[in-house]
Amino acid sequence: MDSRLHITLFATLCCMFGTSFGGLLTVLFRKTNNIIMSAIMGIAGGLMLSVVTFDLIPEAIQMAGFNVVLLGIILGVLFISILDMLLPYSKFIKRYGKGIKIALLLALGLAAHNFPEGLAIGSGFRGSKSLGYEIAFVIAMHDIPEGAAVAAPLLNSSLSKFKIILFTALTAIPTALGAYIGAYIGEIEKNFIALSLGFASGTMLYIVVGELIPESKENYRGILSTLSIIIGFIIGFILITII
Repeated sequence: MDSRLHITLFATLCCMFGTSFGGLLTVLFRKTNNIIMSAIMGIAGGLMLSVVTFDLIPEAIQMAGFNVVLLGIILGVLFISILDMLLPYSKFIKRYGKGIKIALLLALGLAAHNFPEGLAIGSGFRGSKSLGYEIAFVIAMHDIPEGAAVAAPLLNSSLSKFKIILFTALTAIPTALGAYIGAYIGEIEKNFIALSLGFASGTMLYIVVGELIPESKENYRGILSTLSIIIGFIIGFILITII
């Protein structure tokens, strides 16, 4: 098999492991009440906000500076807001429940994030095998909380546990495209990667602020929803720092 295909397959499996494992952890809470659901959504929102704040944006700025990243964030927000207006949610909600709306938006945001991750893995392997494996491991670990965040709103849907985990795993597909391009080209222009990371940050910020946090508050209006967001933010910060 072509070495590029090996790299693509390996990168996709790593990303799928991270997102699906995060989804698996979430479905353990399948039977929930409003208070638990509020906490799960709040923690998911805090985790995503932490990933954007301490991981994606700083990494992108280090690559290409403020202007490129700001442009990416603006494009990401515009893209996801237009999709939010155009997607026929009523059909999906009628069939699967209200949680499917947030899950679809999160999946799109995570897919946008996974493409530059794939580029990083593919480019890393072109440098050396050890660098490629190292990058792939770190990204797989980072994808665990993101997979959990995507699965969280699906607890309010009619999907089975298996389908929820499968849904989170499928968000890794853009990793394959990114990894193949990275392995084929080798050294990717840093401005392009930074723009992609900024784009992913914009989509995630829109989803966290517009969907996850309000949903957490809607499920339970007490102090728990606020504390859960902060707890998720702190957990994300710790995980990013350790990994």
